[in-house]
Amino acid sequence: MKRIILSLVLLSGTLALAQEKKSDTTKTKSIEGVTITKQVFKKQSDRFVYDVAASPVAKGNTTFDLLKQTPLLSSTDDKTLKIAGKNNAVIYINGRKTNMDAESLAQFLKNTPAENIQKIEVITVPGSEYQVESSDGIINIILKKKMSDGLSGNMRFSNTQNKYNASQASFSANYRKDKLGISANLSGGESIFAQTYTLKNGNDRAFNVSTGEIDNPNKNIGGYLNIDYQLTDNSNLALSWNTWANKGYNSTADLFNTITDESVTTYSWSKNKKNTRSYNNSVNLNYELKTDSLGSKLNVNAAYLNYRKFQFIDNQNYISNVNGEIGKRTSQVFQDLPQLINNFSGMVDYIQKFKNDLTISVGGNYNKTKTDNDTKNDTYIFGSKPSFTSAPNHFIYDENIYGFYATAEKKFSDKFSGKIGARYEITNSLGTSDNAPTVELQRIKRNYNNFLPYASFNYAINDKNNISYSFSSRMMRPTFWQINPVKSILTSNNYTQNNPFVKASSMYNQELTYMYKNSYFLILNHTYFKDVITQVPLQGYPVSPDGTTKTVNELRYISTNFGNKQEMSAMVGIQKSLFKQYWTTNFNIGFQHNINNGSLGVDPTTGDRFKNENGDFVEYINNRKSTSLLIQTNNTIRLDKNKTWFLGVNFFYIDKQQVDLGLIKSLASLDLSIKKNWNDWTFALNLNDVLKTNIVEIEDYQSNGNYNYIHQNSHPRSIAVSLTYNFGNQKVKKVRDIEGASDAIKSRTK
Repeated sequence: MKRIILSLVLLSGTLALAQEKKSDTTKTKSIEGVTITKQVFKKQSDRFVYDVAASPVAKGNTTFDLLKQTPLLSSTDDKTLKIAGKNNAVIYINGRKTNMDAESLAQFLKNTPAENIQKIEVITVPGSEYQVESSDGIINIILKKKMSDGLSGNMRFSNTQNKYNASQASFSANYRKDKLGISANLSGGESIFAQTYTLKNGNDRAFNVSTGEIDNPNKNIGGYLNIDYQLTDNSNLALSWNTWANKGYNSTADLFNTITDESVTTYSWSKNKKNTRSYNNSVNLNYELKTDSLGSKLNVNAAYLNYRKFQFIDNQNYISNVNGEIGKRTSQVFQDLPQLINNFSGMVDYIQKFKNDLTISVGGNYNKTKTDNDTKNDTYIFGSKPSFTSAPNHFIYDENIYGFYATAEKKFSDKFSGKIGARYEITNSLGTSDNAPTVELQRIKRNYNNFLPYASFNYAINDKNNISYSFSSRMMRPTFWQINPVKSILTSNNYTQNNPFVKASSMYNQELTYMYKNSYFLILNHTYFKDVITQVPLQGYPVSPDGTTKTVNELRYISTNFGNKQEMSAMVGIQKSLFKQYWTTNFNIGFQHNINNGSLGVDPTTGDRFKNENGDFVEYINNRKSTSLLIQTNNTIRLDKNKTWFLGVNFFYIDKQQVDLGLIKSLASLDLSIKKNWNDWTFALNLNDVLKTNIVEIEDYQSNGNYNYIHQNSHPRSIAVSLTYNFGNQKVKKVRDIEGASDAIKSRTK
């Protein structure tokens, strides 16, 4: 860096001396020659490219902070990253998916200096070669290549205060010597995730209101170890291991219930205690062989993933009065809900590049997964007629996925390029249950194939105008927990129900993009979802297939496929540095139009239908439309000439819009930060959700008279302080990050 600065100083002096000897015309040309050497933000054939090395935002930032300043990217919770118009963002490094779980990945990004990054690529519509789910987008981080051997690392400490206090610390180190590279990280923290919760459901004649507090303590520790060794000039071998452990003991949910049926009102308490612990370990072995000087290469991956989660819930219900005084216990439910997942994955890719700017890619992958859920459910009823029922269920799920893809990318001229491809997937699965409530649930076998085409085209009209189009099709498979036929109890007559009959959904996406001067852009997007996977609220008096009717009004949130939906959006944005780079801003504004079309009247796990007070069968219907305004702006203001003080001002606003569960009200958040860089130290203070506007409210009114309302306050307003120290040679060459063969499976362990 010092050499670069010195070179720029010498260049400036040379230009100044030349100005005394040349005409004004010559001076103008010299200055222009220096000014236009870098394009900070531009559109390529299938991706947006943000040249970090040419941007003033990178200095003194972490990678996570830098990503939040990248056009089209945002973070509403300072933990996850989202691409505008996408459900999720998958992180790649140097073209390879990061082999980390979400928690360790966030820490890795928050403890990696942004000075090591050359550019960031945002792929809104991934090609056939990428293993991503549904409408996920990709963030590809390209690291600088010219880095010397040595040791570097950093230590980070942070403390956050909202309703409770949370602390976290991490240590990371990178070492490279000749052909060997080692990267390691260890981080841990302690926090309490708190919610103030309100649920209302029913109709004018019978309804239920539940309000209370939910506190979920968490202690976690984890890290990663990556080893990379250059076998020859053209081949590399890499081994990566990721581990993460979480402990959430003494989690509580205390809800006060007001139940009205006709003119009779009763009161009760639901008190839940939950102990949870989980372990995630994965290992990946990668071999890469470069086959020619043009960049053709072979990649082979083998991976193993082991995920274990143990959860014990004690749900107790008590009689109460209008004043909330606790009376006699009416029922108690013990649930033991373990989840064991083992996955083996293999992946082979070959990329062949030709001299005529043609690139052909072919590859395949295999995933074998087995889940084991030996659950127990014991119910005690107290009172004049006490009773006990036990409902154990051992559910085993075996799944095999075979995937094959081929793509062809061609640069026809300096102005026009295109890429086409397709992916073919074969899925075979078998789910068995030894104590399912119905015969249909005892053995569920599925075999299905999917053909997923892809195409993208890019045309540079001239130096200032660029237009591109992309089409993609993807699958979204249910998580492994969603297909385990168990229920999680919230109150005595309100619970969530998993569903092994859930099938994979399909997504078709089209996107048209126009860019002007590499600073201003317009994005038009249309996405069609078929067989959407979601939770559907069914409520009323359950009627079993044999005609038995319960006398208690129930609310069940059932995981299932719920019709189809469309999302259409139009967004304009700007990425620009102003006032001699003292102010760098990303600003997006647009509209999103949602069309929902789904209905459900039968519980797919039991066959139950639901009646209202009049004895009529009812169903949940969502065929509504909504149009919403979306605004997002991220700003970094440099406060001094030495580039050591920075002020951050970030804001987002999402207008109310129709979602699967109803109408979600508007969300907004104003976040402020101040940062000081001092040699190898960075001090930061962050204020999140200053206006306390990031609170979730969902309401839904059905034509049959039923309504459902959810209010969830996760206390996002917080203040956080952090201290980061960087040590060693910061130009250490990073370990080659490898796309794990099991990465497509990891997201389904949630």
